[in-house]
Amino acid sequence: MNRIFVVLIVALAVIALAQLMRIYQLSSKVRNIKEEEISDADNRLNASLMLVSLFAYFGFVIWQIVHWGPYMLPEAASEHGAAIDQLFNFNWALLFTVFFGIHTALFVFAWKYYYRAGTKAYFYPHNNKLEFIWTIVPSVVLAAVIIFGLITWSEIQKPKGENAITIELYSKQFDWTARYTGKDDQLGKSNYLLVSGTNPLGIISDESTADKLAEYEETIIRQEQKLETILPDGKRKELEHSLAKNKRLRARIVDIQLKNAGLQTGKDDHVVKGEMHIPVNTEIEFLFRSQDVIHSAYMPHFRLQMNSVPGDVTRFVMTPTITTAEMRNKLNNPEFNYILMCNKVCGAAHYNMQMDVIVDSPEDYQKWVDEQKPFITETTLQDDNIQLVEN
Repeated sequence: MNRIFVVLIVALAVIALAQLMRIYQLSSKVRNIKEEEISDADNRLNASLMLVSLFAYFGFVIWQIVHWGPYMLPEAASEHGAAIDQLFNFNWALLFTVFFGIHTALFVFAWKYYYRAGTKAYFYPHNNKLEFIWTIVPSVVLAAVIIFGLITWSEIQKPKGENAITIELYSKQFDWTARYTGKDDQLGKSNYLLVSGTNPLGIISDESTADKLAEYEETIIRQEQKLETILPDGKRKELEHSLAKNKRLRARIVDIQLKNAGLQTGKDDHVVKGEMHIPVNTEIEFLFRSQDVIHSAYMPHFRLQMNSVPGDVTRFVMTPTITTAEMRNKLNNPEFNYILMCNKVCGAAHYNMQMDVIVDSPEDYQKWVDEQKPFITETTLQDDNIQLVEN
């Protein structure tokens, strides 16, 4: 009902404006005034309206800043977040200075130098000093912005400390999986060729390589038996191509098995879905991997964003400073959780690629870690995107 009322008001306003324009046209005809002839009074009126528009425009912009400002970035909850916000505010201050300065000049010049009868414009084709000023000044300002940004980024991208906790964040369409080190404080090696329903991260161990090798052996035997039957030429070529591919993959699995025989560092890792926990005031090193396409790990409260790239490992080191419980009290919202999102459009369900992040006290974090079961390849893990070998 409110929308209909608003539409009616807008429609009536448009009709009223059209009628006013029509009345103006008729009055001009009565006074024998041509529409294309602009009088000094018209020019003075337009100049005055320019000045009025300046204050109305700035008032609207300031209202937008005040009204929508609280809906921008939330309070920073990490050590480096303060530096990011400082850089962000510096850029905003620069933008607002240029915005208000340039628009003031545009509107004031339009108000002051409106056309007057008998006035002739001054022809001013070139000035070396002006060219120098508006080339050097923007260059210096942009250089300052870039240098400030590089210094901030280099301070953030520091090596991890001795007591840092390493957590791997594994991305795929449309899911995040976190992996924590076990008692050995080492993340086990991984390889995408070992990804399966029981090994969603492709962690390398004697069991995982043996299981994957057995899977390929079974598939190859089944395909070879099928080739001994009568098949259409097209189907036979397709099957031969798939068989050759699986033999190549089997050879690569054998190579992984030989190079990593006896490797057990990944068996005690903790694989976590749904939500991840991190301790407050403790340095965290995040390692990012992707199974399929480029994703972007984004945690707005921690001012953290890093691409997750297939075939590569990216990293980010940060220290959380506010626990989830403390932030809930600050916001007076008992349901609040920090969040990990994908900030790269990665497919149809990109919007749903999220994971809750819980910042605990060190004691609560350790208690949570102790409750997590170690990764064992024989245990079936829930995984909604099981990779199948082509038949």
